[in-house]
Amino acid sequence: MKRWIGFILHLAMIVILTSFGSYTMTKKVDSKVPDSLKVNLNFEALVKQDSADVLKDVLIDPPFLGNAYNGFKEALAFKESQGRYDVVNTLGYLGKYQFGLGTLNLMGVYNAKDFLNDAALQERTFETNIARNKWILRRDIKRFNGKRIRGVVITESGILAAAHLAGAGNVKKYLRSYGKNDVADAYGSNISYYMRKFAGFDISIIEQKRNAKV
Repeated sequence: MKRWIGFILHLAMIVILTSFGSYTMTKKVDSKVPDSLKVNLNFEALVKQDSADVLKDVLIDPPFLGNAYNGFKEALAFKESQGRYDVVNTLGYLGKYQFGLGTLNLMGVYNAKDFLNDAALQERTFETNIARNKWILRRDIKRFNGKRIRGVVITESGILAAAHLAGAGNVKKYLRSYGKNDVADAYGSNISYYMRKFAGFDISIIEQKRNAKV
């Protein structure tokens, strides 16, 4: 009888110790990664994935920097060269804003290599060209701003973007012919497209200037 009692007590002790050990191991494992942390880790993984998707969108689409002058010039630069200072296209147009040598010479810039290697010079040149075209087109800006030509709302920024594309003289012809003379560049972008795409920016910060030089 004593033997059976001892056996039962021994067996009971084994069961208790085994249960306690399992409970301890379970608590130890769970304490490493609690449910709340698992949720947080999953959330962080999702955020990282979403961030990667957002980054892809940013690389594809131009950044929107507002409707002021800075937004205007960066939007135009992205269309011209994706904002790169070192670009020379197949027709020999240079830099972030894709200037031709003839236009650069009019503003006092003569060395193409120096121009490509000088970001600050490119920015000054673009601003100078806006001031120059504002002067050339001042009467047309005053006359046509706010009007509609063949469904396109005419704005100062659209006029100046189109002048950057096709030259101020061609923009005058487009406006005064009410859209009949719609010149396109070698890649198929025309005046009316630039009028529409770059409409509505406030570039009043740049003052018109006759014979502007860098």
